[in-house]
Amino acid sequence: MRPTFTGIGRLSPPPDVAVVVDVMRAFTVAAWAFRLGAERIVFAETLDEALELKGRNADWLAFQDGPPVEGFDLANSPARLRDMDVAGRTIVQKTTAGTTGALAAGDARLLLCASFAVAGATAELLRARRPEAVTFVVTGDGGRAEEDLACAQYIAELAIAGHADPAPYLGRARRSDGAARLAEGVRRGDAGIDADDAEVCLAADAFPFAMAAAWEHGRLVLRPVRH
Repeated sequence: MRPTFTGIGRLSPPPDVAVVVDVMRAFTVAAWAFRLGAERIVFAETLDEALELKGRNADWLAFQDGPPVEGFDLANSPARLRDMDVAGRTIVQKTTAGTTGALAAGDARLLLCASFAVAGATAELLRARRPEAVTFVVTGDGGRAEEDLACAQYIAELAIAGHADPAPYLGRARRSDGAARLAEGVRRGDAGIDADDAEVCLAADAFPFAMAAAWEHGRLVLRPVRH
Protein backbone atom coordinates (compact mmCIF):
# COMPACT_ATOMS: atom_id res chain seq x y z
CA MET A 1 0.00 0.00 0.00
CA ARG A 2 1.39 3.37 -1.05
CA PRO A 3 0.10 6.22 1.16
CA THR A 4 -0.24 9.83 0.07
CA PHE A 5 -1.10 12.66 2.46
CA THR A 6 -2.87 15.70 1.10
CA GLY A 7 -5.40 18.43 1.84
CA ILE A 8 -8.97 18.92 0.69
CA GLY A 9 -8.01 21.33 -2.08
CA ARG A 10 -5.73 18.82 -3.84
CA LEU A 11 -8.16 16.02 -4.64
CA SER A 12 -8.30 16.28 -8.43
CA PRO A 13 -8.64 13.77 -9.97
CA PRO A 14 -10.63 11.88 -7.32
CA PRO A 15 -8.61 9.18 -5.55
CA ASP A 16 -9.55 5.54 -5.93
CA VAL A 17 -9.29 4.92 -2.17
CA ALA A 18 -9.49 7.80 0.30
CA VAL A 19 -9.34 8.06 4.07
CA VAL A 20 -10.64 11.44 5.22
CA VAL A 21 -9.35 12.32 8.69
CA ASP A 22 -10.83 14.78 11.18
CA VAL A 23 -9.72 14.11 14.75
CA MET A 24 -10.90 17.32 16.44
CA ARG A 25 -13.77 16.79 16.24
CA ALA A 26 -16.13 15.72 13.45
CA PHE A 27 -15.15 12.08 12.99
CA THR A 28 -14.65 11.50 16.69
CA VAL A 29 -18.26 12.68 17.04
CA ALA A 30 -19.27 10.34 14.22
CA ALA A 31 -17.49 7.40 15.83
CA TRP A 32 -19.21 8.05 19.15
CA ALA A 33 -22.57 8.39 17.43
CA PHE A 34 -22.18 4.91 15.96
CA ARG A 35 -20.89 3.57 19.26
CA LEU A 36 -24.12 4.83 20.83
CA GLY A 37 -26.24 3.13 18.19
CA ALA A 38 -26.90 5.78 15.53
CA GLU A 39 -27.99 4.18 12.26
CA ARG A 40 -26.32 6.52 9.77
CA ILE A 41 -24.89 10.00 9.28
CA VAL A 42 -25.88 12.11 6.29
CA PHE A 43 -23.36 14.78 5.27
CA ALA A 44 -24.78 18.20 4.40
CA GLU A 45 -22.98 20.84 2.35
CA THR A 46 -24.42 23.81 4.25
CA LEU A 47 -26.06 24.59 7.57
CA ASP A 48 -29.28 25.50 5.77
CA GLU A 49 -29.30 22.15 3.99
CA ALA A 50 -28.76 20.34 7.29
CA LEU A 51 -31.69 22.13 8.91
CA GLU A 52 -33.87 21.53 5.86
CA LEU A 53 -33.15 17.79 6.00
CA LYS A 54 -33.90 17.70 9.71
CA GLY A 55 -37.09 19.69 9.16
CA ARG A 56 -38.33 17.18 6.59
CA ASN A 57 -37.54 14.20 8.82
CA ALA A 58 -38.96 14.67 12.30
CA ASP A 59 -36.86 11.96 13.96
CA TRP A 60 -33.50 13.10 12.54
CA LEU A 61 -30.87 14.98 14.54
CA ALA A 62 -28.54 17.70 13.23
CA PHE A 63 -24.94 18.34 14.35
CA GLN A 64 -22.69 21.29 13.39
CA ASP A 65 -19.37 22.76 14.48
CA GLY A 66 -18.57 26.12 16.02
CA PRO A 67 -20.87 27.82 18.55
CA PRO A 68 -24.33 26.29 19.09
CA VAL A 69 -26.78 27.18 16.33
CA GLU A 70 -30.55 27.28 16.82
CA GLY A 71 -32.19 24.18 15.40
CA PHE A 72 -29.11 21.97 15.79
CA ASP A 73 -28.90 19.30 18.48
CA LEU A 74 -25.13 19.28 19.07
CA ALA A 75 -22.21 21.60 18.40
CA ASN A 76 -19.66 18.90 17.49
CA SER A 77 -18.68 17.93 21.05
CA PRO A 78 -17.91 14.21 21.43
CA ALA A 79 -17.88 14.50 25.22
CA ARG A 80 -21.41 15.92 25.30
CA LEU A 81 -22.62 13.43 22.71
CA ARG A 82 -21.91 10.61 25.17
CA ASP A 83 -24.93 11.74 27.22
CA MET A 84 -27.33 11.84 24.26
CA ASP A 85 -29.75 9.13 23.12
CA VAL A 86 -29.01 8.62 19.44
CA ALA A 87 -29.82 4.91 19.15
CA GLY A 88 -31.48 4.11 15.85
CA ARG A 89 -31.38 7.73 14.74
CA THR A 90 -30.21 9.37 11.52
CA ILE A 91 -27.86 12.32 12.07
CA VAL A 92 -27.24 15.14 9.63
CA GLN A 93 -23.71 16.49 10.07
CA LYS A 94 -22.17 19.68 8.69
CA THR A 95 -18.67 20.77 9.72
CA THR A 96 -16.04 23.06 8.29
CA ALA A 97 -13.36 20.40 7.81
CA GLY A 98 -14.48 16.79 8.16
CA THR A 99 -17.74 16.67 6.23
CA THR A 100 -16.35 19.12 3.67
CA GLY A 101 -13.42 16.76 3.09
CA ALA A 102 -15.68 13.74 2.77
CA LEU A 103 -17.86 15.48 0.18
CA ALA A 104 -14.75 16.58 -1.74
CA ALA A 105 -13.58 12.94 -1.89
CA GLY A 106 -17.07 11.61 -2.52
CA ASP A 107 -16.26 10.04 -5.88
CA ALA A 108 -13.64 7.68 -4.44
CA ARG A 109 -14.38 4.01 -5.02
CA LEU A 110 -13.74 3.36 -1.32
CA LEU A 111 -14.24 6.32 1.01
CA LEU A 112 -13.45 5.96 4.70
CA CYS A 113 -13.75 8.61 7.39
CA ALA A 114 -11.47 8.32 10.39
CA SER A 115 -10.23 9.63 13.70
CA PHE A 116 -8.07 8.03 16.37
CA ALA A 117 -11.17 6.34 17.81
CA VAL A 118 -11.48 4.07 14.75
CA ALA A 119 -7.87 4.08 13.55
CA GLY A 120 -7.18 0.41 14.21
CA ALA A 121 -10.37 -0.81 12.56
CA THR A 122 -9.74 1.49 9.59
CA ALA A 123 -6.25 0.03 9.15
CA GLU A 124 -7.64 -3.51 9.38
CA LEU A 125 -10.13 -2.78 6.62
CA LEU A 126 -7.36 -1.37 4.42
CA ARG A 127 -5.22 -4.45 5.06
CA ALA A 128 -8.13 -6.65 4.05
CA ARG A 129 -8.84 -4.69 0.86
CA ARG A 130 -5.12 -4.39 -0.05
CA PRO A 131 -5.34 -1.26 -2.24
CA GLU A 132 -2.23 -0.32 -4.18
CA ALA A 133 -2.53 3.32 -3.10
CA VAL A 134 -4.45 5.24 -0.45
CA THR A 135 -4.97 8.98 -0.30
CA PHE A 136 -5.20 10.27 3.26
CA VAL A 137 -7.03 13.60 3.36
CA VAL A 138 -5.90 15.93 6.15
CA THR A 139 -8.95 18.12 6.60
CA GLY A 140 -7.99 20.63 9.29
CA ASP A 141 -6.05 23.88 8.89
CA GLY A 142 -6.02 23.76 5.09
CA GLY A 143 -4.37 20.35 5.04
CA ARG A 144 -1.78 21.19 7.72
CA ALA A 145 -3.53 20.01 10.91
CA GLU A 146 -0.94 18.06 12.87
CA GLU A 147 -3.54 16.01 14.74
CA ASP A 148 -5.08 14.84 11.47
CA LEU A 149 -1.72 14.12 9.85
CA ALA A 150 -0.56 12.19 12.93
CA CYS A 151 -3.73 10.07 12.86
CA ALA A 152 -3.40 9.47 9.12
CA GLN A 153 0.23 8.37 9.49
CA TYR A 154 -0.69 6.09 12.39
CA ILE A 155 -3.38 4.40 10.28
CA ALA A 156 -0.93 4.08 7.37
CA GLU A 157 1.73 2.44 9.56
CA LEU A 158 -0.84 0.06 11.04
CA ALA A 159 -2.13 -0.86 7.59
CA ILE A 160 1.33 -1.45 6.13
CA ALA A 161 3.18 -3.03 9.05
CA GLY A 162 0.29 -4.55 10.98
CA HIS A 163 1.37 -2.91 14.22
CA ALA A 164 2.30 0.54 15.50
CA ASP A 165 2.72 2.32 18.81
CA PRO A 166 0.02 5.00 19.04
CA ALA A 167 1.85 6.99 21.73
CA PRO A 168 4.10 9.11 19.47
CA TYR A 169 1.18 9.95 17.19
CA LEU A 170 -1.09 10.83 20.10
CA GLY A 171 1.69 13.00 21.53
CA ARG A 172 1.86 14.97 18.30
CA ALA A 173 -1.90 15.41 18.33
CA ARG A 174 -1.87 16.49 21.96
CA ARG A 175 0.67 19.23 21.13
CA SER A 176 -1.18 20.35 17.98
CA ASP A 177 -2.75 23.72 17.28
CA GLY A 178 -6.12 21.98 17.17
CA ALA A 179 -5.71 20.77 20.74
CA ALA A 180 -4.51 24.21 21.81
CA ARG A 181 -7.61 25.81 20.28
CA LEU A 182 -9.87 23.43 22.18
CA ALA A 183 -8.04 24.23 25.41
CA GLU A 184 -8.37 27.95 24.74
CA GLY A 185 -12.06 27.50 24.02
CA VAL A 186 -12.47 25.77 27.38
CA ARG A 187 -10.66 28.64 29.13
CA ARG A 188 -12.94 31.18 27.41
CA GLY A 189 -16.03 29.17 28.26
CA ASP A 190 -17.06 28.67 24.62
CA ALA A 191 -20.50 27.10 24.58
CA GLY A 192 -19.72 24.56 21.86
CA ILE A 193 -16.67 23.01 23.58
CA ASP A 194 -16.55 20.60 26.51
CA ALA A 195 -13.55 20.36 28.81
CA ASP A 196 -13.25 16.64 28.00
CA ASP A 197 -13.40 16.96 24.21
CA ALA A 198 -9.64 16.84 23.59
CA GLU A 199 -9.10 13.72 25.69
CA VAL A 200 -12.05 11.97 24.07
CA CYS A 201 -10.52 12.76 20.68
CA LEU A 202 -7.18 11.32 21.80
CA ALA A 203 -8.41 7.84 22.74
CA ALA A 204 -6.88 5.55 20.12
CA ASP A 205 -8.54 2.42 18.75
CA ALA A 206 -11.56 2.80 21.00
CA PHE A 207 -14.10 1.13 18.70
CA PRO A 208 -14.02 -2.05 16.56
CA PHE A 209 -15.54 -0.56 13.42
CA ALA A 210 -14.43 1.58 10.52
CA MET A 211 -16.69 4.21 8.93
CA ALA A 212 -17.42 4.10 5.20
CA ALA A 213 -19.28 6.71 3.16
CA ALA A 214 -21.21 6.11 -0.05
CA TRP A 215 -23.86 7.87 -2.10
CA GLU A 216 -27.44 6.94 -1.28
CA HIS A 217 -30.29 8.67 -3.13
CA GLY A 218 -28.09 11.65 -3.93
CA ARG A 219 -26.71 12.06 -0.39
CA LEU A 220 -23.31 11.04 0.94
CA VAL A 221 -24.06 8.72 3.86
CA LEU A 222 -21.66 7.40 6.49
CA ARG A 223 -22.19 4.02 8.13
CA PRO A 224 -20.14 1.82 10.48
CA VAL A 225 -18.35 -1.13 8.89
CA ARG A 226 -17.06 -4.11 10.84
CA HIS A 227 -14.36 -6.21 9.20
